[in-house]
Amino acid sequence: MHDITPITGPAPWACDPTGTRGRRYPEAPTPTRNDHQRDRDRIVHSSAFRRLVYKTQVFVNHEGDLFRTRLTHSLEVAQLGRSIGRSLGLNEDLVEAICLAHDLGHTPFGHAGQDALNECMRDWGGFEHNLQSLRVVDTLEQRYPDFDGLNLTFETREGILKHCSQRHAQLLEEQEPNGVAARFLRGEQPSLEAQLANLADAIAYNAHDVDDGVRSGLITLEQLQAVPLFAHYHQQALAQHPHLAQPEAERRLLYACIRLMLSDQVYDVIATTQTNLARTGVASVHDVRQCGQRLVAFSAEMHQRSQALKTFLLHQLYRHPQVMHTMEAAQQVVRELFAHHLHQPDDMPARFAQRAAQAADEAERARAVADFIAGMTDRYAISTHTRLTGQHLLAQ
Repeated sequence: MHDITPITGPAPWACDPTGTRGRRYPEAPTPTRNDHQRDRDRIVHSSAFRRLVYKTQVFVNHEGDLFRTRLTHSLEVAQLGRSIGRSLGLNEDLVEAICLAHDLGHTPFGHAGQDALNECMRDWGGFEHNLQSLRVVDTLEQRYPDFDGLNLTFETREGILKHCSQRHAQLLEEQEPNGVAARFLRGEQPSLEAQLANLADAIAYNAHDVDDGVRSGLITLEQLQAVPLFAHYHQQALAQHPHLAQPEAERRLLYACIRLMLSDQVYDVIATTQTNLARTGVASVHDVRQCGQRLVAFSAEMHQRSQALKTFLLHQLYRHPQVMHTMEAAQQVVRELFAHHLHQPDDMPARFAQRAAQAADEAERARAVADFIAGMTDRYAISTHTRLTGQHLLAQ
């Protein structure tokens, strides 16, 4: 049993919306919502957020109606983030905004699509979905009359940019001095809200990928017994509910295991983080940034078990021959779309075609193509590829 005392009210180490570092384009406050609530609402109403409903998590969207998509994944991350953040006295609205926005830059076909687009862009700076998520909220969304992007607060943007190479950090710092990339150059930590969103992401996808993997038939409960983290909750679920051992109760047994696993991981994060906060004595957001280590974390034992589950899913699900076959076809779709639009940019929608036509060099033109393809849903990418090539690589 974890030793947890939930914190009521905002803690001193939480980001205060009244103390935000602000937006790149100043805006007047509103009477009913704080700045981080406005960020959340802008994200939910964005075009990029809606497109997540037809973007792959593990299984291409048309493979089944009940598998997770990037949208349902983001909602699950936000739910976990808010639950944990509440017990730690964090800014729940900021946690939610970061969680909902963290995958806005993902390509169609998940990580396979990202890898293919990164390969296509290797001569022009590459492609990374985390950087693209920031690009979406800073530049690519076009909803306001006076600026591009969603004009989110510094704190939300910082959380979206959860990792960044030194090269990319330097480029971003040149464009925005003392901005969201500065911490990567200074060796500082992000806010606790940003740290939590990152960990909630890992908790969510480990759990729901187990669910989708079993539902798909690509992995079994028997195989999962080799994973200590899952095996522990499997035994616990059967001890509490012996009738779940019946074959017809397998689905209920799976849900019981996942529910126990999620709860225990949440409690572990809360207890470990509270211990870290007490041990380091942080008393402000500034202290968090200067701390030198991540404070929102699993215990060492839970981290090890979580990594073992992640490794299992990598080898048994993400690299399953059936998944790999689909992803190889998906990568071919992305590569051929990129090649076509790079050489025939007029086939893109007007805003992207215009950017390509006005590009100062080949790198700018390629980036316009990458932005267009990254924004595609699975089914739009498939239908566009079929229309342009006559091929049916991925049946819908």
